This record gives sequence, structure tokens and C-alpha cells, in this order.
Amino acid sequence: MTEITYSSIVYEKIGVIGAGAWGTALACVAAKAGRRVTLWAMEPDVVDSITRTGKNERFLPGTPLPSEIHATNDLAVAAKADALLIATPAQHLRDMLHRFAPHLTDDAALVLCAKGIERASGLLLTEVLAETLPRAQAAILSGPSFARDVANDFPTAVTIAAARMEVAKRLQASLGHRQFRPYVSDDVVAVALGGAAKNVYAIGCGIADGLGLGESARAALLARSFAELTRLGEAMGGRAETFMGLSGLGDLVLSATSSSSRNFAFGQKLGQGQTLRMLLTSDGPLIEGAETARPLLVRAHKHGVEMPIAATVAAVLDSALPPAAALDQLMNRPLGPERK
Repeated sequence: MTEITYSSIVYEKIGVIGAGAWGTALACVAAKAGRRVTLWAMEPDVVDSITRTGKNERFLPGTPLPSEIHATNDLAVAAKADALLIATPAQHLRDMLHRFAPHLTDDAALVLCAKGIERASGLLLTEVLAETLPRAQAAILSGPSFARDVANDFPTAVTIAAARMEVAKRLQASLGHRQFRPYVSDDVVAVALGGAAKNVYAIGCGIADGLGLGESARAALLARSFAELTRLGEAMGGRAETFMGLSGLGDLVLSATSSSSRNFAFGQKLGQGQTLRMLLTSDGPLIEGAETARPLLVRAHKHGVEMPIAATVAAVLDSALPPAAALDQLMNRPLGPERK
């Protein structure tokens, strides 16, 4: 008799909650892996566009979607799944969990796919889920991935972390295919923190680029940002080796070096002289790092960890420092050992 392993058992029916660019891309991943996929959208025009044209013209224009994706406005329909990929913005997660909780099956896996820290509470998204639905089979998916690359089937690798490794392995088997490679981990804290904090540092690197400080400055900011992130992560119980992987260093490098990154591009515009008021009141996409900077510092203070780069970015976002003065302040900090 052949022994059945968890990695050979898949979640056949996948629901994706949130049909922005990232949620739509994840629906593509699940469909290409052979799963039955229901994609929930709040916006009626998105459901209509996907149903009529096979494209999400509002959030992922021009990208054909697999015909296996069924779009719906009915949250109860989407929630009746073996696994739910939750791709709503971080600051709306708690409300969304409350909304679909009555429709959940007891054995459904809930996979957090947004990146951030809840502003009101200072909780990681995994902590919000644990507080709201403590009995859930929880997991988090994070890593260096742009929605358009994933939707267009470009090679991508991510991390799926869960306290119960059998859940992570089943998700790995359910979503993995030739162009999408998920690795598994049980280090939930590090994966959640890495995905959240990198957006703050991407803004900082974008500011340096917008100020015209050169690639050497950006490399220095990247390295020191990674040191800050790892210090806080270890203080919170994460493992240093996890931060060296896809959901830490990999995601930081992608987000802090490419103008395709919303957070990096936002920082660039700040460095080039555009005002916060102009950028934050525009109709552009959500800037996760702007929401995360202050709660990230609250967590750092709680654990007694100094994070000067994150603090400087937060000061710029609070309008307490102009970008040029902020970078000058960082460069004039007292010198010390690299590992500290």
C-alpha cells in the first residue's frame, strides 16, 4: 500500500478574495495549477469584464485570464472553497475576515496574500487572523513577485509559511506549477514581517534614487535596511535564515530596486520633489509602505530594537522631515560596528 503524504493531497477548489492585480494574478496561478478557481471582486465592473472579455481591465489590463476562473460578487460563493487566498489590502483584512467568516467550512485553509501591519493595532496580518479566527488553518504567502509577471506566467518563486507544515505542503502542491515555485516554511513571523517591512525600505530606496544619490547609496540603504529587518525579526521570534530567503532579502531587493514597485516609485517621486499631499490623494494604487511605517516602529519600540532607516522614512511620511534632510540625517549618524 502506497503511503499518502500531505504534499500529494491538494486543495481542489480555490477561492480568491480580492480581484485587484495581485488577487487576479493568484487566481491565474491556481487555475494554471489545475485547480477550480472562484475570484471574488467587490466591483461589479470587474466581474463583468472578466466574465465578458476574459480580462480584468480595471486592475490588470491587457492580460488574458484562464477560462477556468469564475468571477463573482457573491462572497458566500467564493468562500465555499477548500482554500481561500485572501488578497484584500492589509488595512481591510479584519473587516473582510468578519464578512466571510459565516460562510467558511471548518477545514478550509486561509492564506494571507497581502503585505503589511494593521495600523490601528500594530499587529502583523497573521496576528490579525489569529485574533479574529483563532481556529483557522492559517498560512501566509509572500515573496518577490509582481502581479503582472505572475499573471503572464513569468518564472516566480515565493514562500508559503504555516505553523502546521502539512497545511503549507498542501498549498505548495495545490499552487505550484512549472512557472510558479512555492517553497514552504514554518517561520510565520519572519515571512509576515519580511513582506510588511520591505515596503517601508523600498520607499527609502526610492527617495535616495529620486534625489539622484547614485547606486552606491541605494546599495548601502538596502544592506542596512536588511540588517534592521533581521534584528527586529529575531527579537520577535523569527529566524535569521528565513530573512535570507525569498520572503525577506528576495522581496526587499525586488521592491527596493525597481520602478515597477509601487513603493519604490512612490519614494522616487518624493525624492524628486512631489508632495505627500499630491501623492497620497491621487487615484493611484495603494502604497502599503506608507501605511506600515509607523506601526513598524511601534513594534520595534516594543521589542527594544533601534531602526533608524525605518524611523527616517516614517518621519518623511509624517512630514516631519523633508527627504533631503532625512537622508543627510542618516549619513551623519554616529559610526559603529556593522553587525549592530
